[in-house]
Amino acid sequence: MKRHLGQKIAFAFAILCYIAAVGCAVTAFMLPGDINDPIRGAFMASVVFFVGCGIVLHVIGTARLKGIISGNNPDAG
Repeated sequence: MKRHLGQKIAFAFAILCYIAAVGCAVTAFMLPGDINDPIRGAFMASVVFFVGCGIVLHVIGTARLKGIISGNNPDAG
C-alpha cells in the first residue's frame, strides 16, 4: 500500500500522541500526593486526549485512499 505524504505525517503524529499518552500516564501515577490532586486529574485527562488523537490520526494514516482520490474505485460496484 502506497501512502501519501499527508498520511505519513498523520501516522508520525499518531505515534507521537501514543508516546505522549504513555508519558502522561506514567507522570500521573508517579506524582506524590493525594489521589484527588487536580494536577493528577489534568494528566489523566491528557491521557484520554492523546489516545483519542492517536486513534484518529492512526486511522487517517493507514486508510486506503487509492479509489477515493483517483475517483475510480473498483470496490464500489
